[in-house]
Amino acid sequence: MKLKSHFRFNKQERSGIFFFLLMVIVLQGVYYYVKANPSQKETSFVLNTREQHRIDSLRIYQAKASIKIYPFNPNYITDYKGYTLGLSTSELDRLFAYRTQGRFVNSVEEFQTVTQISDSLLNEISSYFEFPDWVGKNQSSKKKISFVKKEKGTKDLNSATAEDLMEVYGIGETLSERIVKFRDRLGGFLVNEQLYDVYGLKPEVAEKALLKFQVIKVPTLDKININKAGIEELSQLIYINKSLASNIIDYRDKNGSFASFQELSNVDAFPTEKLDRIALYLSL
Repeated sequence: MKLKSHFRFNKQERSGIFFFLLMVIVLQGVYYYVKANPSQKETSFVLNTREQHRIDSLRIYQAKASIKIYPFNPNYITDYKGYTLGLSTSELDRLFAYRTQGRFVNSVEEFQTVTQISDSLLNEISSYFEFPDWVGKNQSSKKKISFVKKEKGTKDLNSATAEDLMEVYGIGETLSERIVKFRDRLGGFLVNEQLYDVYGLKPEVAEKALLKFQVIKVPTLDKININKAGIEELSQLIYINKSLASNIIDYRDKNGSFASFQELSNVDAFPTEKLDRIALYLSL
């Protein structure tokens, strides 16, 4: 019997083998070509350092642009808020150091003096600054007071008696006693401007009083921790009644601990115009 060789193929089989070998050769050729010549698409993503910095800057700009800025008190800028506004770390540090002294920025010009930010950046963000109403009303009064040379008889506002206060024209027995009670409830005045918070005391009369009385000795106070205090403790502060204290705690329970005093402005019925003074008696 004649055996069929395994190495003999018919015409159809030879065509299939030839096509297979051709495909192998073509694929090998494509592989070596791609390896030796990277595509333009890949090389387009190889950027030099300068181009990368430009892209990073654009991304940061776009990120900032996407953040909607709401009016805010510049005295309570946080690190994150400062970053979104474009302030440098050194500019923020100057503001924080100023605030640590218990002092407040009360105007756009003063903010630039303290932080030393550029005119261009100031023009961009100053329109969002929101100062308490009393600052605007009494700005001229405070400027006059700051330039008045203290007389030898100037007394400490924190140690003045009701009788002493009655020496000021416009302050009678009722107002003088009210000032003393207000001061006692506070635990002492920390800044002169708190005199304007006394109910019934006209700004022009407060101005006259501050010509004779100044906060000379600042009292040492045990600040209330806003993240731990309950209703009773918070309502001990004259600026906060029980209803407001309850709102503060409700907000804290829903949103977590306060990261900054500026967050208090989000609390229902909170007197934002007094935020800077209230914050003097609180801690985080």
